[in-house]
Amino acid sequence: MASIHFAAFLIVSFLGFLAILRIALRRRAAPPSMGKVAWVSFVVVVVGMVFAKWGATHGLHWLLYYGLPAAVTILLPPFAFRLRGREILEYIVMACAIAPVIHVVFSFFLGWNEYMPFLHVPSIGSLV
Repeated sequence: MASIHFAAFLIVSFLGFLAILRIALRRRAAPPSMGKVAWVSFVVVVVGMVFAKWGATHGLHWLLYYGLPAAVTILLPPFAFRLRGREILEYIVMACAIAPVIHVVFSFFLGWNEYMPFLHVPSIGSLV
């Protein structure tokens, strides 16, 4: 069951991150190719989540298995797409908000709390 949860979190996170990049880059006269957006999203989301899961499972310190993916999330897209002022600000706000939003939605509606286990959100089922 945990692997189904992880796959669902991964897919939703990937699609959400694709959307974040497209929104952040929407004002560009020549937006980057969808291939480049997908590649950066894959590295940030898929590689980051797999590394975090592996690190948590293998006893790495939480600062490493959360910190390294967070650093890649914050640094890779601005460098890969040469984001400028407003683009950086919009991107950082959305990138920082997506994980808690996904966690709240999955926790509240499905009772899946493992995406961000340190942030407790009661499920709708537990409130009824």
